[in-house]
Amino acid sequence: MTEIHLRDALKHAASALKAHGPDFALAGSYALWVYGGPEPVHDVDFVVAEEDTEVAAVTLEKAGFRIDRTPEDWLFKACVQEQFVIDVLHRLNGTPVTADLIASADELDVLAIRMRVLPPTHVLTEKLNSLNEHHCDFAALLPAVRAVREQVDWVELRADTSENDFAVAFLVLTDRLGITM
Repeated sequence: MTEIHLRDALKHAASALKAHGPDFALAGSYALWVYGGPEPVHDVDFVVAEEDTEVAAVTLEKAGFRIDRTPEDWLFKACVQEQFVIDVLHRLNGTPVTADLIASADELDVLAIRMRVLPPTHVLTEKLNSLNEHHCDFAALLPAVRAVREQVDWVELRADTSENDFAVAFLVLTDRLGITM
């Protein structure tokens, strides 16, 4: 699937959610892209408040997406053309997404659609806290972190990831590479 298809899916999903609810925010690698990171090629992530999960699924289904319920209890997938392109998350690293988190996101123009976008510090906190012995791909994170480094609150990021040894190791690497500020 190309970026063009992902962009179209992002726009279509965002338009439907804006028109029919619930409130949402762009998250994950596409949020970092909005702030200058590399464009993702696999999927688009949105977050909705946990209590709004079913409303989001109905909205996207009515907009033509096929809804796939995953075994994981923290997201569902909205699919177009047999591809999983939109992940709708209602929990981040085990913590329920709240309406307050979504309301606090920056409101920006993304592909000519005004929407909330989680800030880089929050996105990177979630990405780093998800690192573990089964998923620890520093190489995939480095380009995005380098691209958004001037927009990251490094003190907050370090504090919010200090309990995850993999995150701490990643931040040592970014320090040694001169990426952190």
